[in-house]
Amino acid sequence: MELSALTAISPVDGRYQNKTDVLRPIFSEYGLFRFRVLVEIEWLKKLSKNSNIKEIGSFSTSSVSLLDSIKNNFSIDDAKQIKKIEKITNHDIKAVEYFIREKIQSDPKLKNVSQFIHFACTSEDINNLSYALILKDTRENILLPKLQKLIIILQEMSDSYASIPMLSRTHGQTASPTTLGKEMAIYVYRTLRQMKQFENIELLGKLNGAVGNFNAHFASYPDINWMSLSKEFIEELGLTWNPYTTQIESHDYMAEYFHTLARTNTILIDLCRDLWGYISLNYFNLKPIKGEVGSSTMPHKVNPIDFENAEGNFGVAHSIFEHLAMKLPISRWQRDLSDSTVLRNAGVGIAHTIIALDSTVAGLSKIDINKDVIHEELEDSWEVLTEPIQTVMRRYNIDNAYEKLKELSRGQKINKEILHNFIEQLDIPNDAKSRLKELNPSNYLGNAEIQAKSIKK
Repeated sequence: MELSALTAISPVDGRYQNKTDVLRPIFSEYGLFRFRVLVEIEWLKKLSKNSNIKEIGSFSTSSVSLLDSIKNNFSIDDAKQIKKIEKITNHDIKAVEYFIREKIQSDPKLKNVSQFIHFACTSEDINNLSYALILKDTRENILLPKLQKLIIILQEMSDSYASIPMLSRTHGQTASPTTLGKEMAIYVYRTLRQMKQFENIELLGKLNGAVGNFNAHFASYPDINWMSLSKEFIEELGLTWNPYTTQIESHDYMAEYFHTLARTNTILIDLCRDLWGYISLNYFNLKPIKGEVGSSTMPHKVNPIDFENAEGNFGVAHSIFEHLAMKLPISRWQRDLSDSTVLRNAGVGIAHTIIALDSTVAGLSKIDINKDVIHEELEDSWEVLTEPIQTVMRRYNIDNAYEKLKELSRGQKINKEILHNFIEQLDIPNDAKSRLKELNPSNYLGNAEIQAKSIKK
């Protein structure tokens, strides 16, 4: 059966193909080959600039242009050629080396130094840097922009809804009022905090040979400061040098990377569930989309499917990230291959994350606030004012303040008249009574509005 969006096993390559296309040049096998070729070529260029390696010598402008064209114009046909070579070598990194050798045959200088391609490297020197560059590209060009877009939308909601009073619910029961904007501000703060941590995670790399000691390097050129050269090379790639490794870079930073994404996804699951609940309460109306069907049997339905889709995909991504974070830092002795197949699934977790992020943004674009419903429910909940009344009673040292309000309100319907009669009987100053009587469920908000409006700062 021909592979297509309809026949793909994974939904990220099937049903959600249009949402994950942006990841194909990065996380596909083509993408991995592309980054491997880049690292191999940059390492060869780095060696050519070292005056102690006289056997190479500096490259001409035309030689550098040829090398750069190989990495910059890397194509699907190039990837197919590497796969063809791999059928013979049965080793993907060695196939990359041989591919580059083939591509430089037209340049006499490069052809003469082709033995320096992959010089003193183990496969993991190339692989770890390639994956670090993959995660760097993904973070900078896909994940951070999508998170920033979502945060901006939530910030705008925080500001727009800052002064809209709303009944809170703790344990599902009526509780002290807040504002809708302040509740959105909480998610801005939580998501922004994780995004900043994610942005600041160092992406580590190593290039130190078969077991991390530069054994082959020093055997061939004992007078070169290989640690310094390795550090320079890795930092020139935009990565952070890891000086202490076995054959593999230890992947601790990857655990940090994926754990931060998992925490972010958990926060956004919380957001989606809250919004789903507010839609159920009619705090938000869902905009009907022409042609859309909400139910195969109930014509009236408009469902919060974007938030449901987001919740499900965040959850799948979380499961993958959790395994990546727990597995990747563990390797038997100096090297085992159990990380290799696991790493190839990093793009799957990220694919489910961007599907979920896009669904969350789509869901937010389809909701309209229903101020009347929010106001009516709040004004029917005068019991929430038992909190400030008993707190003021405590201030003026009235015994059993909590218990007296509990007796008045628990299991009974409370209204304005009942509360004002109770306040009038209290042995507290008249100005305190006046302040309490001025309270209503819509203005008992603390500093919720200020919090909502200051989140951008």
